[in-house]
Amino acid sequence: MDSFLSPHLQELATSDILSPEASGALDRLLDSDAFEGRFPHLEIWKPGGLVAYSRTKELIGKKFPPPEGLLEALGGKVASRYADLDAEEHTIRHFNKAYLEIYVPVREYLSGRIVAVAEIHEHPGAIERRLFHVRLQTWLVTAALTLLLMASLVSIVYRGSRTIATQQEKLRDNIRAVQQISEQNRVFKERAQRASSRLAELNARYLRNVGAELHDGPAQLVGLAALKVEHIRRARTTAKREENLASMETALSEAIREIRTISKGLMLPEIEDLPLCEVVDLAVSAHKKHTGTKAAVDCDLPEKAFPHAVKICVYRFIQEGLNNAFKHAGGRGQTVSCKIKNRVLTLSVEDEGGEREGWQSAREAGLGLAGMRDRVESLGGTVTISSKSNGGTRVEMKLDVAEAEKNA
Repeated sequence: MDSFLSPHLQELATSDILSPEASGALDRLLDSDAFEGRFPHLEIWKPGGLVAYSRTKELIGKKFPPPEGLLEALGGKVASRYADLDAEEHTIRHFNKAYLEIYVPVREYLSGRIVAVAEIHEHPGAIERRLFHVRLQTWLVTAALTLLLMASLVSIVYRGSRTIATQQEKLRDNIRAVQQISEQNRVFKERAQRASSRLAELNARYLRNVGAELHDGPAQLVGLAALKVEHIRRARTTAKREENLASMETALSEAIREIRTISKGLMLPEIEDLPLCEVVDLAVSAHKKHTGTKAAVDCDLPEKAFPHAVKICVYRFIQEGLNNAFKHAGGRGQTVSCKIKNRVLTLSVEDEGGEREGWQSAREAGLGLAGMRDRVESLGGTVTISSKSNGGTRVEMKLDVAEAEKNA
């Protein structure tokens, strides 16, 4: 625009109003359809608000309050803004449409001094359409970004909710598992306490039985021997004295024999330093020595130290199991199996049954089986007795070695 207007405005360096020749040239230039269709109005301002040229001829030579755009252009800047419809130069022409006003400084060729300012009025339709498209694109981009952010937030919240729900379910499962384990521990603890109480009671009964055996057997014989002392003291002949001495010797020998028999049943062999498989073999060998019956042994245990309480429990379990197999099945098909898996020791004693009374029917009789069960349960283990298809019986104990070491 400056290249079209400047040649016709150079005379404003020395004049306030354009000459008729310069005005006519501008009129011809601006009357073309290319200019008029886009720029319907044009004013040339001098500093101070004087109109040096206008397409509205009645404005030429008049002075108006300088618009803000004029002041900026006089400072050397190109300014643009929408027309102020209340401005005096616009009310004269009855403007009802806010054109886009562009203020362009006009400079003198040689000095570069600003000698005037061209105010061009442009139809705002094109730029408004452009602004509309820019706004529309901005809103679309904003909407798309908002939807994307909302979708991302929904996805994050959904995944977080799923994660929380999964963790809550796992937590509930863990709580249920802990409750089940707690309940099992409570049951095991109560069972162990009952077993310990019953074991203490059985020990007391054993002690009473031992006391009775000592009182009725060795004590009576020793008392008899004590009576013989008085008889010996009063004997009048040597023959009578020798007879009483022989009788006293017989009574004392019988008392010693019964005391040894009772003591032998109470004592355990030295098993504390033996591996558990050797403890199993020792119990089986002792049974064979006492009953003359054989028992097959299947012992597969690692070379590791077991608590002494576990060794005693294993020895007594085998002892009682084989004694019952001999008593109720005649010792037929006696088998002892001992294995460990995942810290759980499994020990079983089996027989093939026989013509004697099965110990399934006598399992609650006597103190042996009850004592065996209580001994195992006091260490946190379990005992099961079952019938085999061939008519025999299987008694089995399961014992957690680590738990047994705590309860020992």
